[in-house]
Amino acid sequence: MVTDRTTLFAPRTLLVVWLFSGLCWGFLQLAMVIMAGETFQIDSTIMYALRSAADLSDPIGPSWLEEIMRDATALGSNWLLVVITFVVACYLLLIDRRRMAIFLVFAILSGIAVSFALKFGFSRPRPDLVPHHTRIYTSSFPSGHAMMSAVTYLTLAGLLAQVQHRRATKALVFFVAIFTMLLVGASRVYLGVHWPSDVVAGWCAGAFWAMMCFHIAKFYRLRRAD
Repeated sequence: MVTDRTTLFAPRTLLVVWLFSGLCWGFLQLAMVIMAGETFQIDSTIMYALRSAADLSDPIGPSWLEEIMRDATALGSNWLLVVITFVVACYLLLIDRRRMAIFLVFAILSGIAVSFALKFGFSRPRPDLVPHHTRIYTSSFPSGHAMMSAVTYLTLAGLLAQVQHRRATKALVFFVAIFTMLLVGASRVYLGVHWPSDVVAGWCAGAFWAMMCFHIAKFYRLRRAD
């Protein structure tokens, strides 16, 4: 019976290991280039492609697209994510899910701490190729908005998926989380406040942190069940 269970979960375990490895590899590769003081040519190419050739202060597309991107970038703001986390944690406490509430708060707050630590450690300057279309206060690498949107929305998706039985519903939850994460990251590049490599690194770090916290919580829950 033990062999059957091991066989059953081996593909899923292998997938998790590959995801962890891929996220780590992606972030470390980007980090090593940044630490070496090098830049990515594709960063500049993408940022210029998103601006009008006649006026670099003018992002491509209609004015309403710029407004959408400004609104989208707010979905990755630390303050908004903390508020969302607080509201969901309060709800979990009200329905007697204290452990889940503690896990959620730990995952998000620890993610914010790691994000600031990484920014302080790398201290990469913000891009100055094009004018910024929103205010900035910290260094560039990795993108805090990209990282924390990944941490928060993927963690919330994982929690919601646990109480859903239909695969279609679980898929929808993760689709919305991933779409929001990608939209926030794209908005940072569109508004000129992040290099594309900052955003990709933020996605890698955020997804890794969300997965790590989720599996730690899962392991702890299984151990308690024993």
